[in-house]
Amino acid sequence: MARIATIERNTRETQIKLMLNLDGSGKVAINTGIGMYNHMLESFARHGQFDLEVTCNGDLHIDDHHSVEDVAICLGMAIDQALGDKAGITRTAHAYVPMDEALAFVALDLSGRAFHVLNFSWTNPSIGGLTCDLVEHVFESIAIHGRMNLHAKLEYGRNDHHKAEALFKALARALDSAAKHDPRLGDAIPSTKGVI
Repeated sequence: MARIATIERNTRETQIKLMLNLDGSGKVAINTGIGMYNHMLESFARHGQFDLEVTCNGDLHIDDHHSVEDVAICLGMAIDQALGDKAGITRTAHAYVPMDEALAFVALDLSGRAFHVLNFSWTNPSIGGLTCDLVEHVFESIAIHGRMNLHAKLEYGRNDHHKAEALFKALARALDSAAKHDPRLGDAIPSTKGVI
């Protein structure tokens, strides 16, 4: 069964359409109106081997906040929807990803329980039109709307672009591993409760 989700979200601040295929090959078509955010989402899709299509028309005349947050909400919702009942998935995974001098770590549990612990620091207020502190908002929104435990940490780094990209790639690698089917489980739910 295809693990694909399409989310549409329309508010007075943003109009978004997002399609995610967890079993894709890294194909992307992304236009959020924010170049650096496009780049981060493309890195996420390619390193997780997810197909991802995103269009966002947002109130960028105000700032990037609503567009960045609302796309992340849609991405979290799509992850949760595409996973379905989570039968047979590995469920938990982690990844360390280096990007030149930066090193990022992400651990997650597709538990159905939203929780996040984030430890990031930035040198500059923004990178290429993306406000740095919104990266935390992205991870928080994905955790909440993806109904997962998500722990993410920047171990170290100097360049904000490298730090952000390492984080998005680590998220992708951890999610890809956690969402994979474990043939030993068959169609069993990976929980002692029998349900997630």
